[in-house]
Order: sequence, then C-alpha cells, then structure tokens
Amino acid sequence: MKGIGAVLIDIDGVLTVSWKALPGAVEAMERLRAAELPLVLVTNTTSRTRAAVAGRLAREGFPVGADDILTAPTATAAYLRAHHPDARCLLISSGEVGADLEGVKLVGEPEGEREGAEGRDAPDVIVFGGAGPEFSYPVLNRAFRHLQRGAHLVAMHRNLYWRTADGFDLDTGAFLPGLERAAGVTATVTGKPSPAFFDTALAHLGVPASEALMIGDDIESDVLAAQRRGITGVLVKTGKYLPETHRAADGNPDHVLDSFAALPVLLGYT
Repeated sequence: MKGIGAVLIDIDGVLTVSWKALPGAVEAMERLRAAELPLVLVTNTTSRTRAAVAGRLAREGFPVGADDILTAPTATAAYLRAHHPDARCLLISSGEVGADLEGVKLVGEPEGEREGAEGRDAPDVIVFGGAGPEFSYPVLNRAFRHLQRGAHLVAMHRNLYWRTADGFDLDTGAFLPGLERAAGVTATVTGKPSPAFFDTALAHLGVPASEALMIGDDIESDVLAAQRRGITGVLVKTGKYLPETHRAADGNPDHVLDSFAALPVLLGYT
C-alpha cells in the first residue's frame, strides 16, 4: 500500500483479548514503531482510563504510552465540555473512568430520587459507558425516569457485545435502544462509530483521512464507520469477528487480514 501516513488501531479484539496480547501483535506493533509510522490506539473501552490502558498494554510488551490512546471517555468529556458545560452528569458505567472525564461534573443519585421523589438535584445528563453488573433494573429504571423529566442522553458507544476469555458478553448497545424507545429520546454517541470520534483521532495524528488507515475487528463500528470518513478500512478476523456478521454488513472493508500481525506486510514493512 502507498500513501498511508498514519494508523488508527482498535485495541480489544485486535491487539488483545481480555488484555492478553494476541499472537504476533506485539511484534507487529514494534515493526510499525521501527518504521516511525504515527499511530493512535482508538477504543470504546470504558472500564479503564488511558493511563491504565497504556500500563496494561505495556505489561504485555506493547511499546505505547497514554498519549498514544484515545478512549470513548476522553471523547465524551470533550463533547460534554463543549455542549453541556457545567451540567450535572450521572455516569452509569462498568469500571472507573472518572479520571478521563476531566472538566465534567459527575454526580450521584440525589437522595430524593432514591426515595422515589424527583429530587431537586436531579442530573441534567445521563451518560452511559460500558455495560456490566451496574446495569441493573433499578439503575436503568431511574435513568428512564430522569430522561422522562428532560435529562439528555449521551452514550460512549453502541457496542452490542465484546469478546472475553470466556466468550461474548453483552454491552451497552443491548440496552440502549429499549431505553431510547421507552423515553422517546435519541442518544448522542461520542465513541466509535461517531464521525466526531474519528475526526478527533485524525486531528491527534495530524493527517487527512485519505492518508490514514483504521484496523479493527468490528466491521460496522471500526471499519465501515472509518471508511465513511474517507479512511482506509481494514478488518481483522480476530476478536468479535464473525463470518456471518461480515457477510451481512452493508459494505465491504478495503482489506481483510487474518490478524493485526499481518498489517506490517500490508503496509510494505517486510
């Protein structure tokens, strides 16, 4: 391939599964570093901060730091600062990502809400991160009531599931459509596949879309969404990849690889 000046790389399912490096991924990353190719790791992971993600990847041998990573929470923080400054935001997410929500006013449930009353300090924005045990019926029902009262709805992503060492687990996208329909609202999505997320990554790299490549295991959120922004899309057959999902997609990747380990060869770094 010619004309590629930077690479956007998904993490979960591409570099790692359950934070364990996939075969050949570390070596491939080292080859990209040796070629001095600018790169940014773009992830909808909402269970860890950028610093924690970088630390975990470094322990697996990947030559990356926190500045190389763009997460859905950091993109969400930028959106909230721009569009809902000083808003009271109720975060519903699995994992602690508050450190990446700089400048966002996070609040807990007001006492009145827990007792069934409206509560004078009800949140202005409901922010959904990644799904987990925190997504219980009482929590989702309280979010529903806040939305009925006029709170805005922001979601870091719409991922339906992700792969763990034990198999696929449900994610936020399995719950969000029902909540939207019940409350009569539409969530603003700030992570992949939102165009703003990819634009932020391109600005970080300092290259136009025509000179960038996105590699991911989610054909819709990673690959086709990037291609709609003019970025070259590469799908890998690892992580959440399923042949039936690939066949049913409403578009075709520019390239399909068995794994991230094959990317240096595709780029000509033999």
